Amino acid sequence: MVQYQEFTMSRIEEFRRHREAMNERILQTGNLETKRFFALDTRTYEDGKLSEREKELCGLVSSLVLRCDDCITYHLLRCLEIGLDREQLVEAMNVGMVVGGSITIPHIRRAHEVIDEALAE
Repeated sequence: MVQYQEFTMSRIEEFRRHREAMNERILQTGNLETKRFFALDTRTYEDGKLSEREKELCGLVSSLVLRCDDCITYHLLRCLEIGLDREQLVEAMNVGMVVGGSITIPHIRRAHEVIDEALAE
């Protein structure tokens, strides 16, 4: 029997708390370029010619190809918050796997753990 690393809601909540606290800490430096980048990041995912949902899926796929687990987790949680379902996320991750190759598979495993735990909420 295969044992999977447990990704409990407390870890998801810890991820959210840590991300928020560290973003706040980074912004406290008062650096203008940092503030501009954070504002650009926020505005980029707003509805425009592409919907927020489409943009979050793009963020998920890009994060998967870049193999950034924090970014993958963030975009997965955002996708679920705005109403995307497991099947849509799996299709998007398949695009990332095709583009990124087999090296993305460990990240996809962790992504499924996040999805499972978030949906159990």
